[in-house]
Amino acid sequence: MNLKKIGFFIPLIVAINFPVSAQEEETDTLVETSTEETVPDKVDATFHSTRIISGHSVETLRKGVLEFRVEHRFGDIAGDEGGVQSWFGFDNSADIRLAFEYGVTDKFMVGLGRSKGTGEPYRSLVDGFAKYRVFHQDRKGMPISLAVLGTTSYSYMKASDDLSLVSSFPKTSNRLAYSLQLNVARKFADKVSVALMPTMVHRNLVTADDVNTLFAMGGALRWAITPRFGVMLEYYHCLADDDFRQTKTAEGDNLYQNSLGIAFEWITFGHNFTLYLTNSRGFGETQFITNTYDQWQKGQFRFGFCIGRKFERE
Repeated sequence: MNLKKIGFFIPLIVAINFPVSAQEEETDTLVETSTEETVPDKVDATFHSTRIISGHSVETLRKGVLEFRVEHRFGDIAGDEGGVQSWFGFDNSADIRLAFEYGVTDKFMVGLGRSKGTGEPYRSLVDGFAKYRVFHQDRKGMPISLAVLGTTSYSYMKASDDLSLVSSFPKTSNRLAYSLQLNVARKFADKVSVALMPTMVHRNLVTADDVNTLFAMGGALRWAITPRFGVMLEYYHCLADDDFRQTKTAEGDNLYQNSLGIAFEWITFGHNFTLYLTNSRGFGETQFITNTYDQWQKGQFRFGFCIGRKFERE
């Protein structure tokens, strides 16, 4: 990693860890939870963050909690673009995202972020979302937790002069994409959590071989090693018609790939650290579900991290 990139992250890390006028509570208490005095039968912390790896979890921030998120993905670890010449991807930056997210109520949260974009096909992206937790798993009758998520993204990159590209943006509306998701999760005992995430993504402009509205099924697993450490697995499978998304690479492989990631999570006071490997480059459901092109078996996966810092008014 060159000195400019290192210099970019130093002030961010300092800002995230610098003491502020905020209530220092454990991360577990800053997502929507119950207490023993109020609802003792509710199952808390199905996941320990509002995100899993690339996608959302069923969790929402507690009312009044503000979270600042820094997310970064490097270049390929191996393959043609990885290896020692790129210091296993650390010389390159696939995408960077900064975001603020807020718990409006204990069950409803919103967020706004900006990402660099991967260039395949978009750069300079602004994204927003709203998430509402409909059901909360309990020990008496409700077997699952359920959340509804809606997201949107807008690219403000300079339009290409090549009209064959999606990034030519003939209309302003072509810069927009949307997604809608049902997030269903269940926690088994205190160690294992599973989630299913049926998702619909709509893009206003796509290439001739693609489809505007795409459906995908996501799945995730979390295993708690200790109360503070856990490992997670996340996979999204696109459900495209056989007439679409069949473009081949020069090697004869499918151009479009499904997103797969594995992560290590560390929970600490007011912070959530996630370190992961994934074949996806971009952030957000409108990006990583539809525009993943890299293959694990060819070494086209990358290291990424997310640092979440939560603040709550005293």
